[in-house]
Amino acid sequence: MKRKLILLFCLVLGLYSCRQNPVKNEVQEDTNAKKMLQGVWISEDDEEIAFRVKGDTIYYPDSTSRPCYFVIRRDTLIMHGTHDVKYYIVKQAPHLFQFKNQTGDLVKLVKSTDPNDVKAFNVDQPVAINQFNQGQLIKRDTVVHIHGQQYHSYVQVNPTSYKVYKSYVNDDGVEVDNIYYDNIIHISLFHGASCVFSRDFHKMDFRGRVREDVLSQSILSDILFMEISSDGAHYTAQLCIPDSPSVYEVQLIIGFDGKLTMRSSR
Repeated sequence: MKRKLILLFCLVLGLYSCRQNPVKNEVQEDTNAKKMLQGVWISEDDEEIAFRVKGDTIYYPDSTSRPCYFVIRRDTLIMHGTHDVKYYIVKQAPHLFQFKNQTGDLVKLVKSTDPNDVKAFNVDQPVAINQFNQGQLIKRDTVVHIHGQQYHSYVQVNPTSYKVYKSYVNDDGVEVDNIYYDNIIHISLFHGASCVFSRDFHKMDFRGRVREDVLSQSILSDILFMEISSDGAHYTAQLCIPDSPSVYEVQLIIGFDGKLTMRSSR
C-alpha cells in the first residue's frame, strides 16, 4: 500500500512539473533583421519611394495610408494592419530588401541614400480621404404637410474623429490601410412646436441590418428625408464603403407617435 502511495505521489508531481514548464514553440522576433530594415526604401526598378521604417512601424509616402506595426520572424515579414499579412523574405542585406508580395511577385527594394526622401513622409497624422460627406457639417430642413397637419424634419450630418480603416493593395502588391472618418447624424421631427422624435444615429445603430463585415469598413454617409405618408416620415440611411461603388441603404420610418422602424433595402 505504501509503495502505491509513493508511485501515485511521483505521478502527480510529474504532471505538476509538466504544467509548470510548458514547451515554448513560438518563433522569436529577429531584432537584427528589424534593425537592418530601418530607413527609407525605394524601388530598385523605378526609384519610387516604397516606405520608411522607423522603430517597429512602417510608414508610407501616401499620407492617406495608415502606418503599420510589423515584426520579422525567420524569413517572414508580418504586417499587423486591419489584417495580419505575411510576406516571404527572399533576400535581406543592410542596403537590399527583397520579398514576395501577395500576388507572388518579387519586390526589389534598395535603401535610399538621399536625405531629402524622408520629407515625403508625414508620420504624425495621416490625412483622411475626403469623400462621402467627410469633414462637412450639413444641415437640412424640410417642411411637409399631411392631412392638414404640418411637420418639420431636421437632419444634421456631424463629422467626427472616429476612424474607419479600408484595406487595399498598393502598386508594390502590399496591403495597406486607408483612413476615413465616420459621421454622427441627428434627426428631429416636429409637429408644430411639439417634438415627435429626436435622436443621434451612429453607424453601429444599423448592426443587424447590414452585414458585420460590411459595417466594419463602412461610413454612415447620410440620412435623407424621402417622404411623409400615413405611416410617418420616411428616411433613407446610406452606409458607404470607401473606394467602392457599394452603398448599403436602410429605410427609417418615424411614426407620428415617435416610434422608429428600420427596414433593410439591401
